[in-house]
Amino acid sequence: MKRNENIKKEHLYQIKIKGHIDSSWAGWFDGFHINTEESGNTILTGEVADQAALHGLLKRVRNSGMTLLSVNQINLPEAAEAKNQKLKKEKEKS
Repeated sequence: MKRNENIKKEHLYQIKIKGHIDSSWAGWFDGFHINTEESGNTILTGEVADQAALHGLLKRVRNSGMTLLSVNQINLPEAAEAKNQKLKKEKEKS
């Protein structure tokens, strides 16, 4: 796995917002995928380049008056496996 691919997978987030928004907001949220839930909430899923970009997205949510319910980093199995392999190699060097 290339280093850039690993970084991308480690920066995948889900942002839950109260209420439904439609897919026309995707551009405003830097191309995040928009999924509405039957419960009445919206889940935004996508990659951010770094913490500054994540904070920028959260600022947009705040400034729009939307209610932020949660922010979660998605832990993909491949990203977890890459981390485990890296730790294993570091232990072997010790």
